[in-house]
Amino acid sequence: MSLYRRTVTIAIHREGDPESQLYRLPAWLFKTLVVGAVVFVVLVAIAAALYTPMARLASRVPRLNRQIERLTEENTQVVQLATTLRELEARYAQIRTVLGAEIVPEPVTELEEETDRLVVVAPLEARVPGVAPPFGPTGPSDPTYWPLDSLEFGVVTRGFGLPGSSREPHPGIDIAVPRGTPIRAAGGGGVAEAGFDPEYGLFVLVDHPNGFRTMYGHASRLLVAAGDQIDAGQVIALSGTTGRSTAPHLHFEKRLGDLLLDPRASSLEE
Repeated sequence: MSLYRRTVTIAIHREGDPESQLYRLPAWLFKTLVVGAVVFVVLVAIAAALYTPMARLASRVPRLNRQIERLTEENTQVVQLATTLRELEARYAQIRTVLGAEIVPEPVTELEEETDRLVVVAPLEARVPGVAPPFGPTGPSDPTYWPLDSLEFGVVTRGFGLPGSSREPHPGIDIAVPRGTPIRAAGGGGVAEAGFDPEYGLFVLVDHPNGFRTMYGHASRLLVAAGDQIDAGQVIALSGTTGRSTAPHLHFEKRLGDLLLDPRASSLEE
């Protein structure tokens, strides 16, 4: 009795060759080769899928190393600057101790209560004999003076504009000045209001003769209270950035009854 063995015949025919070459493989060997080829392809695909992210991460390593070196250098510089700053602060403290006085005044603390007033003595001024006071006589007077030490002091960063005009509506002018700058009354009169407002911050509202009123806003300290009688040129507050403000400045308004006036349109004197 003969055994029947299953085989797989593979015919290879070359172009121009009249005969084909036949290869007979046992069926089990052919299946083994096919399964091996499939397993090899799958392994290659898995290796490629795993290698691609690793290769991408490996390509980023040099760049990350450069960034780490740069950050390390910057951190070293920050530490050096901090050390230098501490040394300068220590030397500054030594100088202040040796001199026994404040070289730089402490910053003015902003207060938002009407009762928080800075107690000051009356200012002393030296003048040449026979020269009239720069702000005229004492007592009530129209607001004709610049609310700072001089016309050259301060920079107007926002002008006056009524609703409907070509300019953006703004009831007064904004004058940029350093924090703590003395704010002077543009004229003599009575303090109608002095306190805090969400928009104006710490403010002073002064009544003058002939229906005039002036408003001074965004102060850091108030030196007068409602009901006080003040003279032209008197320091009534210190500039700041309270209320709706982004930087130290003085908001200055001038009114005649219910009419808003441009503070720079009048003949302001030094």
